[in-house]
Amino acid sequence: MNQFFICALSLAFFISCTNQEKTNSYQISSPNAKNKITFEIKEGIPVYRVAHGNTMILNDSDLGFVFKDRDSLCGNFEVNASNTSGFDESWEQIWGEKKIIRNHYNELSVMLKERSGYERELEIQFRAFDDGIALRYIYQRQGKDSLVIMDELTTFNLTDDGDAWWIPAYQDNRYEYLTSKSAVSDLEIVHTPLTIKSNSGFFLSFHEAKLKDFASMTLKRTRGTTLKADLVPWADGDRVKTDGSFTTPWRTLQIAETPGDLITSYMILNLNDPNKLTDTSWIKPSKYLGIWWGMHIGKYTFWESPTQGATTENAFAYIDYCKKFGIDHLLIEGWNKGWTPAWYENAMHQFSFTREADGFDLKKVTDYARANGVSIIGYHETGSNLINYLDQIDAGMALYKEVGIHDVKIGQVGSRLNMKEWHHGQFGVAYYREVLEKAAEYQLTVNFHEPIKDTGERRTYPNMMSREGGRGMEYNAWSEGNPPSHTAILPFTRFLSGPMDFTPGILDVDIKQGFEGRDVHTTAAKQLALYVVLYSPIQMLADLPENYEGHPAFKFLQEVPVDWEDTQVLNAEIGEYITTVRKDKYSEDWFLGSLTNEKSRSFDIDLSFLDRESTYEAQIYADAKGISWNKNASEVVISSKEVKSRDSLQIQLAPGGGMAIRFKKTQP
Repeated sequence: MNQFFICALSLAFFISCTNQEKTNSYQISSPNAKNKITFEIKEGIPVYRVAHGNTMILNDSDLGFVFKDRDSLCGNFEVNASNTSGFDESWEQIWGEKKIIRNHYNELSVMLKERSGYERELEIQFRAFDDGIALRYIYQRQGKDSLVIMDELTTFNLTDDGDAWWIPAYQDNRYEYLTSKSAVSDLEIVHTPLTIKSNSGFFLSFHEAKLKDFASMTLKRTRGTTLKADLVPWADGDRVKTDGSFTTPWRTLQIAETPGDLITSYMILNLNDPNKLTDTSWIKPSKYLGIWWGMHIGKYTFWESPTQGATTENAFAYIDYCKKFGIDHLLIEGWNKGWTPAWYENAMHQFSFTREADGFDLKKVTDYARANGVSIIGYHETGSNLINYLDQIDAGMALYKEVGIHDVKIGQVGSRLNMKEWHHGQFGVAYYREVLEKAAEYQLTVNFHEPIKDTGERRTYPNMMSREGGRGMEYNAWSEGNPPSHTAILPFTRFLSGPMDFTPGILDVDIKQGFEGRDVHTTAAKQLALYVVLYSPIQMLADLPENYEGHPAFKFLQEVPVDWEDTQVLNAEIGEYITTVRKDKYSEDWFLGSLTNEKSRSFDIDLSFLDRESTYEAQIYADAKGISWNKNASEVVISSKEVKSRDSLQIQLAPGGGMAIRFKKTQP
């Protein structure tokens, strides 16, 4: 990874005084002085508060832990030392929604010590960014070689109530729920990212960064508008098992004055370590077809049957489509032994990761793909039987390396891992990190389904390409589906954590070949817009390939990039609409995606993001007049016009609709 180091400000000063000289209040502000963190000891209890300008965002909020056997580490403290520093660098992503990212913050570190009893020490680090704040705890081993955390006492005592967009925690379908909207004061226990529009007018997102070897954090409302960290437990009730020391993930609060500013905040990435992989030449953002949608709509089966999807014959046909369409990757699910009609039910399924299903020849398929310039994406479905998977993981990944596969989708279908542990408890966090690191050894990029939530580890391991972790397109194939508002909410909730493999691109929006009464709840033009609005470095063209054949709107899907120089949000209202533009990393072209919920919209878009000296051809894919997501939804009107940066462009969106535009630079 290239890094452009601007400067590292050494503002550090170290305070170590006698008890009489010590102060109980410490402050740090962000570089632009907008966000301010104040830390205090009040009657031995550590608390912090956060302000944005003249507005208090968090009132006094508690800090600390409860260990096993009712051993608390939350009071009787004094500040033993403190340190402040600043940091400013710019670094380049291997791939991403923005090529160059600035990492600029001021840090306050306070070392606390119990005044009596065990006299243990606890370090708390605070970072103030211009787009939010973060804090974490560091506890060094102090006498014990094991320590069990039973509760984390970190609270976020919101000054104001407000609207919250959330999904429930501790549910069998993990993160795969439609987003609810309610007052903060009505919340119970929710997953992060938790997005809030406060009554004071600010947009907030609570999450965490650099989650490893720790339980993930959910948020529990305790009283009023106070939220408390709630660590996902092991099956035995313990929250975090340690060797006597621990460093927590960063607890993060992004603060924005517009909803679009949440999307263009890169604080979560900046709180993770730089890239650890010395060779990243095998990591390639891409678009892909898949023997996948047909399985979800009932045309094919995952398992061996007369309508089996993963056959050598079908694979050859899909490879031919990839070559014809100029799509360089193909996902094949169900190629291996172990699939049954009950494969998705909670059970310790016994998949093989080296034995081929009847009618499928892996070497023939990969050889044919290679000869036609197509890369195969492998698939490992664990069924949440991790005992079985980890016993075979080296053999399975070695097989992929042997046949030239560099990408793998890994599923963990099941309500519990090993039918016992939460996917997002410490057990699950450690498992997903182990698999990610193992994949890097075999030069495999990873697309996790039924994953642990994203907390920015793609910066450290750029082979962590994308993941599910939300209700994607597949829910439209076999359930009541996702309402049109769903994709107007996701950019401000699920996607704030990182890329999602949403699998857009269904042009047969009425699903004519699928289960009766199903559709994708969008117009076809909105399906195009999703490729710009919903970011992922790997984007599936999810429809049956025959539905792309000869379709005039397919040209946009062939041309839209997956790797970007820059991203801007032109307008947005959470759950209502969003318009996003992104600049191609490898050309001078820009792409626009705009979408709405169930309501029709009309916008005049300022094109000042375009180069001021240039002329562009705007290639426009729009909803036909008079249609909606449930009426003539497949109709797309394609047009073009010459535009410059001083121009404006009118966007009209049907109910549940969208618009996609390629701004192709023509002069100079």
